[in-house]
Amino acid sequence: MPKKQTLQPPQEQELPGVESKMRPKPKAQDEQHRGSGKLQDKVALITGGDSGIGRAVAIAFAKEGADVAFVYLEEHGDAEETKNLVAEHGRRALSIAGDIADEAFCQRVVKQTVDEFGKLDILINNAAEQHPQQSIEDISQEQLERTFRTNIFSMFYFTKAAMKHLKEGSAIINTTSVTAYKGNQYLLDYSSTKGAIVAFTRSLSQNLIGKGIRVNAVAPGPIWTPLIPATFPADQVANFGKQVPMQRAGQPEEVAPSYVFLASDDASYMSGQVLHPNGGEIVNG
Repeated sequence: MPKKQTLQPPQEQELPGVESKMRPKPKAQDEQHRGSGKLQDKVALITGGDSGIGRAVAIAFAKEGADVAFVYLEEHGDAEETKNLVAEHGRRALSIAGDIADEAFCQRVVKQTVDEFGKLDILINNAAEQHPQQSIEDISQEQLERTFRTNIFSMFYFTKAAMKHLKEGSAIINTTSVTAYKGNQYLLDYSSTKGAIVAFTRSLSQNLIGKGIRVNAVAPGPIWTPLIPATFPADQVANFGKQVPMQRAGQPEEVAPSYVFLASDDASYMSGQVLHPNGGEIVNG
């Protein structure tokens, strides 16, 4: 059945945003999805897994039989809820708090994941931050460097640390954005990192294809996550998502199946590709 339009009232939060304070709460799981063992006994590491798309992916992976480690910055309540939601589907979850802009932390996360679960099969580079500005002149050096370190440097850090554990049949999935293809006048640095992620995905796929490791990406459109009320004014939040052909914001549960597909053997003949759950935007990417 078609998804109903969900209206969100005006609201604002401080970064990084907390899912439990959002109105309405994002929909993290499709209750009709039962899972069919596509990822049975796999181990996945997800950045930004406490809320939004990352939470939805963690739940979807658990439904498909995977254990999940996920990273978050400081949203401890959201992280605990994600752990409980994964456990409801009979799988183990490990939550790790810290700053993915720090390479040493990324290395510790990978080690802790492998120490806990004994292996690593799937890496989901998903976490990101954005800071809208009216003009390029308003983007400070600090903001520019911070956005790039979180959004793209961290993908290098995690992939480097994971390489000694990934093997033939493993999958890496990176979260880019529709802004990589269409741009966004107020998200110059964020959009630039998302474009870099597309190039990183394509290049890394070629670099690792001989090892049997597939690398793909997902480019969501406007999705109702904590990043939205934490970065946009209340009036823009109320109208968020109305600009796409479907005239609504997407829900995290509508994006998660793209990650399940790319992580599973269903996508065994795909690498270097990008999927576009974006509400009907045509991006030719």
